[in-house]
Amino acid sequence: MSREHVGHSDILRFAEERVNLPRDKAQEYRAQARRLREKLEGYLDDHADFTLRKMLLSGSLAKGTALRSLNDIDVACYISGADAPQSVDNLLTYLAEQLRKAFPNFTPEQVQPQTYSVTVSFRGSGLDVDVVPILYDGDPSWYGNLVSQEDGSFMKTSIPLHLDFAGKRKNAQSKHFAQVIRLVKFWAKRQKSERDGFRFKSFMIELIMAKLCDDGLDLSDYPEALQHFFTYVANSGLKERIAFSDYYPISSIGSFIEPMQIIDPVNAANNVSRLYTSANVEEIVDAALDAGDAIDAALAAPNKQLTVGYWQKVFGSTFQV
Repeated sequence: MSREHVGHSDILRFAEERVNLPRDKAQEYRAQARRLREKLEGYLDDHADFTLRKMLLSGSLAKGTALRSLNDIDVACYISGADAPQSVDNLLTYLAEQLRKAFPNFTPEQVQPQTYSVTVSFRGSGLDVDVVPILYDGDPSWYGNLVSQEDGSFMKTSIPLHLDFAGKRKNAQSKHFAQVIRLVKFWAKRQKSERDGFRFKSFMIELIMAKLCDDGLDLSDYPEALQHFFTYVANSGLKERIAFSDYYPISSIGSFIEPMQIIDPVNAANNVSRLYTSANVEEIVDAALDAGDAIDAALAAPNKQLTVGYWQKVFGSTFQV
């Protein structure tokens, strides 16, 4: 692959300037979530009967895959006890009430139930924390029933195991695993703004990248890693099942009828892509074909202007060298 006009270092520089959440912002957001958790834990120490058992940073900020455009963070809140409501609406109302008790200095408007979570707003930083409830019954691996943000159903999950899963891949390819994911997420976000109805959930991107990583793909050269990602999506048509054996045997996975099957690494019964139609899959594959073709053309382009132009088909006009 030619690197004469745009190479790995140029993609990295673009990521640092346009794609990645700046380190100081990431630290600020993590500190905000940590203060929220520590305050809750202090409250729990004085109220043994309180049913909020644990708050844990989750989502892209916890996994190190957050984009510069991040404006809120996800925190999982484990709730246990016989008094915990079992319906989603009642659970969210209950969680909001409990959080207001734990944080009496907050106004009621700063703790608001949403469709699938409770948003805690910090006036000083302007940061919103989306607190997602998980019904918990004492499982040592912190499995519980999460309120799905896709359709509001309860879904078995373990936030610590999800973080452990991502951490193994990050450790295997330090810096590069998370960075290539951020680049693909940036591409997908642009597709959503330009293609009507385009869907490509970040978690699915992470799992596809994990599969490629496990299969031995070296992610240290970003043009090549991106090309491999898009080539895999285009060539497979996303028709082959993607699954992992970190926390359960592959043989325990049942049958699914959906056109795309990307299985949750901590729950063999959960097809992460279950709500994606054949049309959704085709849109992703078509977009990946276009991106792969653009990278191929960029790597063969005879001059810098053409090379940059092809990369802009992937990342938009903000890509400059």
